[in-house]
Amino acid sequence: VKSAVGNKSSKNQTVTRSKAFVQTARRTAAETSAPNLDHFASELNRSRNPCPRTSAKPSARGPWRRSARFPSYPGMKGKKWLVLLVFVITTAALIGYSGMRRSMAHDWRTASRASIGVAPDPAEVREAVVQVYAARAWGWRGAFGVHSWIAVKPTDAARFTVYEVIGWRARRGMSAVSVGYRDPDGRWFGSAPDLIADLRGPGVDDTIKRVDAAARNYPHAFEYRVWPGPNSNTFIAHVARQVPELKVDLPPTAIGKDYIPNGGVVARAPSGTGYQVSLFGLLGVLVGIEEGLEINLLGFTFGVDAKNPALKLPGVGRVGSESTSG
Repeated sequence: VKSAVGNKSSKNQTVTRSKAFVQTARRTAAETSAPNLDHFASELNRSRNPCPRTSAKPSARGPWRRSARFPSYPGMKGKKWLVLLVFVITTAALIGYSGMRRSMAHDWRTASRASIGVAPDPAEVREAVVQVYAARAWGWRGAFGVHSWIAVKPTDAARFTVYEVIGWRARRGMSAVSVGYRDPDGRWFGSAPDLIADLRGPGVDDTIKRVDAAARNYPHAFEYRVWPGPNSNTFIAHVARQVPELKVDLPPTAIGKDYIPNGGVVARAPSGTGYQVSLFGLLGVLVGIEEGLEINLLGFTFGVDAKNPALKLPGVGRVGSESTSG
């Protein structure tokens, strides 16, 4: 009897140990199965798609075929735009450089300031006239930008009065705003000007008075910076905002036109037909009927004009139809 009881007890211990072993084995399998499955799935995906950064998109030729041939890395689209932007700026700089070479072909002391014959002769035209001009700046500045000015002639006046900002005056402690008499359409140290705006007829005498008041109230008369402003183009844009009937659409090469006086961020467009947002003339957007859409990056203007179809490029200017208001 004792022998039988001992054998039965031994069998019970063996069964208990077997059950414990099975339970331990099951827990071990449960703990290790998920990582093994994950590892297996990862290896399977890697074998199907050898480029781990490539987005796997099925195509008509089979899964992952397009991704393997044309991988799309994160940020690639932004880099393409950056390359395009660098290409446009480089092209504009090369074209502008050719303009700079032409502007530097003569010594500034002997460069021509003669009239190009666009402005009316005061001896023949008695009505009041307001005109806005822009010409390539002299020297290296001409590779990128222009100098602009406003010329006015009241009714029956014998000559034009020209309003402009000249940098060397500010550097000598004088007001940069120059009000003087010269040919309104005279060359700017050899560079022929373009007519930007032309306003004549009844009521223009009142316009001339407001041009004079705006010019004399220019808030940066004793400041001058070639880039990003305030400069001569900042001055013309300031006057144009005060006299919206001029509808001045300054060229994209008028660096400084987007510098809003007194540190402003939002202002009317120089043409008076829209609005702009600008951060110290370095970054901004302008939308207007006359200007179209303009984007300012570091003082360089890119845009499109729908009213007078043209592209606007830095250094190059307008590519398409010309725009003259009046």
